Amino acid sequence: MDRHVKSSKEVLAWIAAQRRVTSISSVIIALLLMFLIGILLYLVNLSILEKEIPQQVTYIAPPSDEIDDDASQKKAQIQIARRPTPPGGGVPSKIISAITISPIAAPTMVEPTLDQSFGIDEGFGNDTEKGFGGGDFGTVPGGAGKRCNTDDRLARLATTGGSPQCETAVINALRYLKKKQHKEGFWGEEHRCGITGLALLAYLGHCETPVSEEFGEVVFNAIVYLIDRAMKNRGRIFDDRKGPWCYEHAIATYALCESYLFSRSFGYQVPNLKKVVQEAVQWIIDSQNTVGSWDYRYGGGGRYDTSITAWHLQALKAAKSIRLKLPKLEDTVSRGLQSLIDAQLPSGGIGYDPNRKDEGNLPLTGAGVLCLQQHHGRRDFDARQGIGHIAKNSRFNFKKNANFYEHYYVSQTAINEGGAFWKSYNKMFRDQMVTNQNEDGSWPNPPGNKHSAGTVYNTALATLMLEVYYRYLPGTGK
Repeated sequence: MDRHVKSSKEVLAWIAAQRRVTSISSVIIALLLMFLIGILLYLVNLSILEKEIPQQVTYIAPPSDEIDDDASQKKAQIQIARRPTPPGGGVPSKIISAITISPIAAPTMVEPTLDQSFGIDEGFGNDTEKGFGGGDFGTVPGGAGKRCNTDDRLARLATTGGSPQCETAVINALRYLKKKQHKEGFWGEEHRCGITGLALLAYLGHCETPVSEEFGEVVFNAIVYLIDRAMKNRGRIFDDRKGPWCYEHAIATYALCESYLFSRSFGYQVPNLKKVVQEAVQWIIDSQNTVGSWDYRYGGGGRYDTSITAWHLQALKAAKSIRLKLPKLEDTVSRGLQSLIDAQLPSGGIGYDPNRKDEGNLPLTGAGVLCLQQHHGRRDFDARQGIGHIAKNSRFNFKKNANFYEHYYVSQTAINEGGAFWKSYNKMFRDQMVTNQNEDGSWPNPPGNKHSAGTVYNTALATLMLEVYYRYLPGTGK
């Protein structure tokens, strides 16, 4: 009996000891599990912080086709984290992200590559015209990419006949345009989308993008403004349908196509940019008239207009180079170029219309020749005929007769042609452009500058003329 009681006490003691051991083990195991869970949560949270989550921006277009000119535009607020400038004066790196919900597209930036060469030099003409200039796009091939590095740009400026004063003039002009930009992102009081498109092209011509140090915000705001206009008008880019908005749509589309090209090449994203580009270009394709031209009003009719058609063909060249799926693009370009050839005279000059028996309008001859060079190459027969007419008749005297609209085109056609014609033309226009720039970076309206839309317009065209040395890969005539 005593042994039985004693045995029971020993068993109870043993059980109590086992319970203590079990409790201690459970606590230790629980602590270990909590520690492991904490580590896992830390790693998961770290990976989420490091992973880029794309900004979702939506926009609902109004049911009306008209613009609400009185509607206030909320600007996207941005945070900018600056990184060191790449070697050689290349584009500084930025990361820009939207921190507020906005009806206007806001960009998401990722680290751009420090390699500014963008691959192989690629011509703006056909496959047999490698090395031809006037608008080499693609994935910003080496020719255009070299505008993005200060050393390369200055070297190219010297090689093609420019001067350091040309670069100084361009920088001063871009600073002037920066001061004149409205807070909503546009320039001008009338024809806002067209003027904004020209100014944006001038910045892009110097490789200024939303990731640029000095002009990044200016470029960003301009792109956002044009996207906003397009989103409100279902892909059509205009500010007032009562005006000549076909010009505006074409110029703005051209600028946005090049903006999309740079965004893809540098690795930053602007929400709705691709969508707008696709819709805006498709609108151009679908709105070509029966003679292959474009007119002051889209749709129907059979009126020729070389001036309007040239802007649409420049936009379509940019669109071809960004390689989006655009039905009937090639056929549209072919018909558009034929409408220019239809308006060409035996002298080589190109007019508004095949039925107008003049000797060719110099601004329109330059416009037509540039489009033929861009799409067919600088050795195109009709383009060379036009070059002969330009070389014989074009003049530039800032004090007597200097039509910026004419020489925006002629400067490009001349450098594309190269050789003696380019040397002669460059000697005629270069120093006059530099010495007649205003102290604030703008250009005055010279005699003979027909159809000027104001100082910002003059300055944008003049800037594009002085960027011709490096904006695209020029022909050498060799």
